[in-house]
Amino acid sequence: MENYFIRGERKALALGNRGPIKFRSDGRLSQHICEAYSRYGFYVFQSVLKTDELNELHLDIESMLERAPVAESSELNQFGQKALGVGCKAPTFFWAAPLSDPFGGTPAAGGRHPVKMPEPCPQPHTPEKAIFLVLGSLQFSHACLRTYGHPQLLRVAAAINGEDFTPFNEALFIKKPGIGASVAWHQDGLTHWDSDKLDEGTHGFNFMAQLYGSTARNGVWVVPGTHKLGKINIKNLVEAEGSPYLSSAVPMICAPGDVVMSNRQLVHGSFANTGDSARVTVNFGFHRKSSVLGVKAGGVHNAEAIYDAKRIEDRSRVIMLAIDARRKRFPKEDSFCYEPFVGRKTRDIWSIDSLESLKDYNLLDLSI
Repeated sequence: MENYFIRGERKALALGNRGPIKFRSDGRLSQHICEAYSRYGFYVFQSVLKTDELNELHLDIESMLERAPVAESSELNQFGQKALGVGCKAPTFFWAAPLSDPFGGTPAAGGRHPVKMPEPCPQPHTPEKAIFLVLGSLQFSHACLRTYGHPQLLRVAAAINGEDFTPFNEALFIKKPGIGASVAWHQDGLTHWDSDKLDEGTHGFNFMAQLYGSTARNGVWVVPGTHKLGKINIKNLVEAEGSPYLSSAVPMICAPGDVVMSNRQLVHGSFANTGDSARVTVNFGFHRKSSVLGVKAGGVHNAEAIYDAKRIEDRSRVIMLAIDARRKRFPKEDSFCYEPFVGRKTRDIWSIDSLESLKDYNLLDLSI
């Protein structure tokens, strides 16, 4: 395993798909970034989140986890108070046994994780289960909401998916050392694989902001280029390799504050965190409007539904709230202008009580 991690890191750093966010004089995303993202299916934007923002994310997420249920079946947190997420209709906190693979080889998420990852034996005295995933994270954290409104990242979203881009969903991935669960190899998209209009961007992308950095041992691994190959038989891929340690895969190597843009059609996964460093990823994704409008989808992150114009508009208002929240915290930044809401009178004004209005907002996720 150690040799596999070392080789993977060397290959990842040699790809040439990392650097700061850059735009051309006409406002379009740098050609080098577009070409590298298209070639490999992911790009590491370096030093996007600065010290103040990282510190606020650290504090908010630590507070969130302290106020989370003390155990999977509990409605109380460690302080004996009503826990976050209790009373929500939408899914929020997910738990897994230390170093386990909760999805691999199961029908979860539409059966898109067909092969189980290795499950190392945890050290004695580890908890029976731990939180490894939080969905609907914007309703629990002002700092996460502000990061969602980051103007440079939203400009990238518009460059990749068009000015009328739409949300997908938001999540936190928690990979504590010696505890963090794996996520079996999979592709995210479920809806458009058989479409005659399928291309490399049909199922959108995720931004993956790294609070503590990401290593070969605790980070996400991807098979570069697989976002262009349509639906892949992952079980056959692993059987041909003779192991879940795919030789063609590379890890996302990041420093704190880096943000990865990762195509949802890539074959990707992560191994159980047997290392000594934590990974916390602030995850939020975006789609082309043409990929969701009029489409019947859901079933994984939300109930099946037809995504009509009103559903898309209602869900997209979270972008406007995030932009306003960020404007008030970082007033010297040039705020992003979200084209679908230009000229509209909206009530999407952030205040200290705004999180209450976001309860169960992820029931409207646009999952394809």
